[in-house]
Amino acid sequence: MNICVFLSAADLDERYTRPAKEFATLLGKGGHTLVWGGSDVGLMKVVADGVQEAGGRLLGVSVDFLAAKAREGADEMVVAKDLAERKRLLLEKSDAVVIMVGGTGTLDEATEILELKKHGHTDKPVVLLNTAGFYDGLKEQFRRMEDEGFLPRPLTELVFFAEEPVGALAYLEESRGVV
Repeated sequence: MNICVFLSAADLDERYTRPAKEFATLLGKGGHTLVWGGSDVGLMKVVADGVQEAGGRLLGVSVDFLAAKAREGADEMVVAKDLAERKRLLLEKSDAVVIMVGGTGTLDEATEILELKKHGHTDKPVVLLNTAGFYDGLKEQFRRMEDEGFLPRPLTELVFFAEEPVGALAYLEESRGVV
């Protein structure tokens, strides 16, 4: 599977890097390809390193203004002209999506895939990896949106909340029929 991971490029605390590395190792050992923003810094680097060390492939999609931070030695690297094209390419090149901890860019990417799913423009499985309770508030907000009628589809059809990396990958593999 080509698994797109939306995540931070910031250098983060071990409570975030450890589970990210664990997910990356599972992804690589499973023979999957990481589709990610292409940066070789912060949490993006941690995940790319883990996937590569465990035997997985790397397919990066960088953007013009960040091309200097693009990872050398990726199996494939595409440079998009802007952030909108980058998001489109990330989704085009992936079979499934995992949302890890991140800032406004990650949140933008997460809401875009959920909006596409809500309107039936994609059926790719989406997992929100809630490392260290990072997305507890967002999870509560999504539930409120569902409860108060803002979502035309059940929340469970849009996103799967995983508390641990192993559960995230198991859900994706089951959703895509990968054994």
